[in-house]
Amino acid sequence: MFTTRPELIGTHGMVASTHWLASAAGMALLEDGGNAFDAAVAAGFTLQVVEPHLNGPGGEVPAIFATAGGQPQVLCGQGVAPAGATLAHYRGLGLELVPGTGLLAATIPGAWDGWLLLLRDHGTRTLRQVLDYAIGYARCGFPVVERITATIEVVERLFREHWPTSAAQWLPAARPGARLRNPALADTLERLLAEAEAVGSDREAQIEAARRAWYQGFVAEEIDRFARQAFRDDSGRSHAGVLTAADLAGWSASYETPVSVDLADGWTLHKIGRWSQGPVLAQQLRLLDGADMSYVDGVASVDTVHQAVEAAKLAFADREAWYGDSADVPLDRLLSAAYAGERRALIGANASLELRPGLDGRLPAFVAEGRGIGTTAGEMDTAMGVGEPTVARTGLTRGDTVHVDVVDRWGNLISATPSGGWLQSSPHIPALGFNLGTRAQMFWLDEGHPNVLAPGKRPRITLTPSLASRHGEPVLAFGTPGGDQQDQWQLCFWLAHTGAGLNLQEAIDAPAWHSTAFPASFYPRNWQPGELVAESRLGAATFAELTRRGHTVLDAGPWALGRLSAVSRDPDTGLLRGAANARGAQGYAVGR
Repeated sequence: MFTTRPELIGTHGMVASTHWLASAAGMALLEDGGNAFDAAVAAGFTLQVVEPHLNGPGGEVPAIFATAGGQPQVLCGQGVAPAGATLAHYRGLGLELVPGTGLLAATIPGAWDGWLLLLRDHGTRTLRQVLDYAIGYARCGFPVVERITATIEVVERLFREHWPTSAAQWLPAARPGARLRNPALADTLERLLAEAEAVGSDREAQIEAARRAWYQGFVAEEIDRFARQAFRDDSGRSHAGVLTAADLAGWSASYETPVSVDLADGWTLHKIGRWSQGPVLAQQLRLLDGADMSYVDGVASVDTVHQAVEAAKLAFADREAWYGDSADVPLDRLLSAAYAGERRALIGANASLELRPGLDGRLPAFVAEGRGIGTTAGEMDTAMGVGEPTVARTGLTRGDTVHVDVVDRWGNLISATPSGGWLQSSPHIPALGFNLGTRAQMFWLDEGHPNVLAPGKRPRITLTPSLASRHGEPVLAFGTPGGDQQDQWQLCFWLAHTGAGLNLQEAIDAPAWHSTAFPASFYPRNWQPGELVAESRLGAATFAELTRRGHTVLDAGPWALGRLSAVSRDPDTGLLRGAANARGAQGYAVGR
């Protein structure tokens, strides 16, 4: 099996992320005596600076983690819809979808409180220690990766004509390899630190003061002021936001119990629940239980790909009909072996072209009426912005997300998928050095739907970090950016690692695929019945047979799909392992 790099093995700690600078920052915390949670927080704040086209301080951070000897928990750093985000207000504006850019799609920024809650309760380092790297890169500069330049160039016209504060910060687009600074963000982080340290030397008191400074202090006040202005969004019109300081003051991050599903060979998969798409990975694995998911020399067989794609279609149809924070979701039944058995009978020898939710699930009217079919994100007018932060049909990213996994020598383990607040999502707030996220675009405007827009509710996000236990002990953390593709690429990884026996790096490097045969979670909510996007390394014969079975196969190229990373621990030997995706030449694992 060819791999791009070795799987790392050590005993001290492993950090794997989508950017080498974040991995290095996290490892520096481990070397300084910090634990996995200190490292994850330092890496997370670094990612906000060095991958501003993929995440930012105005975004969110869902994570799943386990303390040494403890049980998995979910960190909910996903903000809710503001009090003014009512169905009547958005419908009164003549909208049938929440815009993917601008201010109307803003939820409460959750990343700051999420990371600080984790640091307070499970970390050991001070706020200054975990912020030091992010502040340094914002103040002194960081090297521009190619996708930053390409993203800014896509939205240059929007910035020049409608978002002048963004133009002032990001234009002209810095060239790849140049040094880019964000002094306003450094000022904001340093002011937060100053307010934290003003309360004294107690670590937890400092963290609490920094949380207040963001959600009840100067950050909230500036967000409130800025969000009252009207800016052009991808509806083609200008709208003011509805997010207020009162919304921020009334919210905080929290912990939840994950959804856990027992699988073959002693494995248990742990995912975020109904307000994410996380359960679809468990549904896919349930549907594939007992199937021959074979690999030859590290490459999936044609039957493996076909069955996986058809299982994804069924699981994602249920996601569209059932998942959401605005209603009770029958997850116990959706994830049951009995239900999987009923649904498995729908997987035939040929590709399905239908969207088939079970349990009499209700599809949104936009989907049920067939709107969005055949529209590609690439056909959008990018002058209105980039509302789709996911992977295009060719596999090229136009926005996306970041990811970080950490394991330490004590057995602490965490997987986090921060996102939102991309530089192209909404206008730059010059006084703060960042912009707001647009996660509310993932709500539907259908009264009574589980994912309907409603104040105080979380949008059904695609962010879906993963944790897995073996024989009851947490041993594996993994995940990837990629919007709707996240739980499909994680399925590829899972099948290769736990089924075919490939090591972490081999499983990440193995040829990947995904379906676009269900509605995208992002504006303009497009979908392509029957479409299968795959890496050419699956082989010409596999492509031909998949086409014969009715799939519309798009060749993404040999190395295009996924930005996976993973870490693991062996409870018997104490050995730690790490691996990261080589696609895009950014992700790295470090450890010793």
